Amino acid sequence: MKERLAGFLLMSAIVPMAIAGYLLLVVVGLAGSTARGRAGVRALDHFVNATLFNGYAWESVSSHAWRAREKRWAKVVIRVTDFFQRGHCQRANKREQPLVDLMLAKGLHKQTIF
Repeated sequence: MKERLAGFLLMSAIVPMAIAGYLLLVVVGLAGSTARGRAGVRALDHFVNATLFNGYAWESVSSHAWRAREKRWAKVVIRVTDFFQRGHCQRANKREQPLVDLMLAKGLHKQTIF
């Protein structure tokens, strides 16, 4: 119960900042630094993977899709990304899998509060 309450309080502060960050990302994407925009999009990608696809916070949707390529949602993601860049998900997984393995080996995916 303590963890849920702490999570609720934390999210009450983070969600408004996330919305502001997304709006700033739109502005930066149109007229700002490419590196800053890329970092923001990468963070948003990891957020979407962790929340919508129940993936690891250290992994992109593309890498997770390659890992779970037998699932229907992953097949759709792979098909869409292949339209823009052939083999994108496989390359993303090859690049990110060592980070996921390290995270699991160090136990960084385990509960950290209370």
